[in-house]
Amino acid sequence: MEDLNKHVNTVNTLLARYGVRFGIYKNGEFKEQLFPFDPIPRVIEADEFRYLEKGLAQRVTALNMFLADIYGEKKILKDGIIPEDFVYSSSGYLAECEGIMPPKGVYSHISGIDLVKGKDGEWYILEDNLRIPSGASYPLIARDLCRKASPHTFINNHIEDNRDYAILLKDTMDHVNTGGINVIFTPGRYNAAFFEHSYLAEKTGSVLADANDLEVVGDYLYYKGYGGQRMKVGAVYRRVSDEYMDPMTFVPDSVIGVPHIFEVYKKGNVALLNAPGNGVADDKGIYYFVPKMISYYLGETAILKNAPTYLPIYEEDMNYVMENFHKLVIKDVAEAGGYGVVFGDSMGSEALEAFKETVRKEPRRFICQEVIDFMDLPILEGAETVERKADLRAFVLTGSDVHVWKSGLTRFSRNPDSFIVNSSQGGGFKDTWVLSR
Repeated sequence: MEDLNKHVNTVNTLLARYGVRFGIYKNGEFKEQLFPFDPIPRVIEADEFRYLEKGLAQRVTALNMFLADIYGEKKILKDGIIPEDFVYSSSGYLAECEGIMPPKGVYSHISGIDLVKGKDGEWYILEDNLRIPSGASYPLIARDLCRKASPHTFINNHIEDNRDYAILLKDTMDHVNTGGINVIFTPGRYNAAFFEHSYLAEKTGSVLADANDLEVVGDYLYYKGYGGQRMKVGAVYRRVSDEYMDPMTFVPDSVIGVPHIFEVYKKGNVALLNAPGNGVADDKGIYYFVPKMISYYLGETAILKNAPTYLPIYEEDMNYVMENFHKLVIKDVAEAGGYGVVFGDSMGSEALEAFKETVRKEPRRFICQEVIDFMDLPILEGAETVERKADLRAFVLTGSDVHVWKSGLTRFSRNPDSFIVNSSQGGGFKDTWVLSR
């Protein structure tokens, strides 16, 4: 491992050369920046990962069942497990998806589940990402470059090979493919994760396409080749948000969507990965109910715990939140990427009282959680090793079976005083070693 540390500058230089960047919009401007890589890996023992595998597969299975239910029979609402108005008021719920069963009944094909390991040794789920979870490409290419820079590191350590992600992703697409080619549908060069779109297209042998490359003719979706020939599309791993995907169904002035693609999907003539409407299941408020979903649909106790969470829509929870606001973390359910997260202990008394009033007026807008003192991991800062907060995004792929990728994206905060690790907030990433024995 020490040999790998010596090559950190080489690896980061190569990552920059290959365009391993992420983009953010700030003050109305698009800016690209490097995603800093740290060579000290997160190491997860084989037995511990088997525990995570079981818990993650259980969670994603229940979430897929919830989505099928919400857009179908709605049993979980009829039985009073989740308040009906709580679901329908979610910004992720799409009435247009009512009654649609996606190919093979899979809604969340690629799930990105964010976890942290507490200092008590327990793993806690922070959030579920079932719409367009990104990040798998970063540990993939970083591992590849590290293997080249220090081959002996990987010969001398028993590490699960993470190069199978492309195979898992291709198998997932093939499983639901309705007949035709596989396409990765990108919003274009200025999307924050464009590097990942192009990288995964290359690795899976899929066609990388934007809206100009795709068209609906009759009841089918086609890719327009360079010579003018059309190729039927059977599966689309779409990296375009629901609301911009089809201007005929959603936002009418979207220029990154494909007109009538949703109609083709409704007729069962193309698979969309992930399915439109998944946002209702990864709403930060719905997160509160996932352990109940696991019990309801599977008859099992959740293996992996949620962070202790309070919903201000409930009187008891509201009272607790008002009394303990100063020691909680408050999250706006409509925000992502580390935005809309406020720690009560970071606010002055006036700001705290004003925020409490906002929560009272808009209780559906927020969830409140206990602050988990999660583990610090070592990172290199110049010549020194320092400790920083880090989470793990695990990737779960659902096709003919549910597969938890034996790797993952470990993100860390570069700010010693921050619990927020998102790349958009200036964080970095490191490889995740799952030991094979």
